[in-house]
Amino acid sequence: MYQHVLLLSTALLAMLCSCKTQTTAPATSQYEKEWSFESVPVWADEFEYTGQPDSTKWGYDTGGGGWGNNELQYYTDSSSNSYVSDGTLMITARKENYKGREYTSARLVSKDKGDFLYGRFEIRAKLPTGKGTWPALWMLPTDWAYGGWPKSGEIDIMEHVGFDQNKVHVTVHTEAYNHSQGTQKGQSKVVETASTEFHLYRVDWTPVAVKGYIDDQQVFEFPNEGKGPSVWPFDKRFHLLMNIAVGGNWGGAAGVDPSVFPQSMEVDYVRVYEMNEK
Repeated sequence: MYQHVLLLSTALLAMLCSCKTQTTAPATSQYEKEWSFESVPVWADEFEYTGQPDSTKWGYDTGGGGWGNNELQYYTDSSSNSYVSDGTLMITARKENYKGREYTSARLVSKDKGDFLYGRFEIRAKLPTGKGTWPALWMLPTDWAYGGWPKSGEIDIMEHVGFDQNKVHVTVHTEAYNHSQGTQKGQSKVVETASTEFHLYRVDWTPVAVKGYIDDQQVFEFPNEGKGPSVWPFDKRFHLLMNIAVGGNWGGAAGVDPSVFPQSMEVDYVRVYEMNEK
């Protein structure tokens, strides 16, 4: 009896070892590859002109319905809220009554004019200041292939709230990782001159990871865990957005100081570099 049990145990152990070996055997995949980027932008706006933003590269999100965050502004396509001169784009939030809202601002989008799958994204900008301002340089899915927010993802190249001056945030949002359920993935860095000097905000997006940089220093990395779109929806086209929100769930968490307006985010350039596989 003991001998039969011993033989059976030995056979089972051999089977388990065989299964374990098969399960953990290394496999060649995209996650083992390295990635680089072109040195010349495939898409860019240097803002070397005067007038409203280049309509071949930028459109507008307009309206004042709170934008899912109880924001206070009405986004317009008016030159008083977005204008290019002296080599920079000015996005300006103003305290003024407009279509039932007490503030106006602008939200520029590259959707259907600049849509990208992977790449290096650089935006050099100077941020507004003051309680209630909520500027962002970010990316949303163009096609929403996996469903509404956050299922199809969001990449925040730079986000800032005026009540926490000089702390700059880099984040991603997915179905599995988002602030609504307390699982958001992100990092922040104190940039002492965020509102007085230009700084370079950058994201490198590859099939392996989303990496965030401030002035070319890496501050954030979100790796592809290989667990499907609920964790990694970043295998579809995204486009760029630039805006200043007023108030809202996060921007208005400490209230809004109407005396600080108008406030502007100044953008020196936007550059997108194509990804290369090594």
